[in-house]
Amino acid sequence: MSRNPKIIGVISDTHGLLRPEAVSALQGSDLIVHAGDVGDPEILATLKTIAPVFAVRGNVDTQSWAQALPETEVIEAASMRIYVLHDVQGLDLNPIAAEFQIVISGHSHKPGQMLRHGVLFLNPGSAGPRRFDLPVTIARLDVSQVPCQVTFIDLLNRASNP
Repeated sequence: MSRNPKIIGVISDTHGLLRPEAVSALQGSDLIVHAGDVGDPEILATLKTIAPVFAVRGNVDTQSWAQALPETEVIEAASMRIYVLHDVQGLDLNPIAAEFQIVISGHSHKPGQMLRHGVLFLNPGSAGPRRFDLPVTIARLDVSQVPCQVTFIDLLNRASNP
C-alpha cells in the first residue's frame, strides 16, 4: 500500500458486475475501498491490479470465498481514520468517541455524503447493475486536503456531485 495514500477510490454494490467505466474511473487511486456486496471474487482481483484494496462483506456476499472478507474494516490514510461497513444502519459504535473522521458504507445504492458532528459519512452509490432509476456511481476521496474532498463519478454519464 502507498505509505501515504492521498486519493481513495470508493466503490460498492458491484453485485458481480465490474464495469469497464468503474475500472477506468478508479485509475490513479492510491487505495481502493469496496464497501460490500462484491458478488464475485474476480472483482477484487481486478481492483488489486489498480491499487491495494480494502473490502468488507455485504449481505449478498454469502458464498464461501466471501467469508474471508471482514464485516468491518479500519483504515488509516493520511491523518484520517476511516471506518468501513456495508450498511450504515448496522453502525454499532460512536465514530466520534472512536476517533473516526470518515465512515464509508454502501447498501442503499444511493450516492451521498453528509457531515455529522464533524464525521464525514460517505456512500459511493452502486457501481453494479442499475437499480430502479438510481445512478451508477463510484466516489473519489481526496484525503490530502482538510476538509477532505469527495467527487462522485456517474459511470454512465461521467462526473457529477450529488
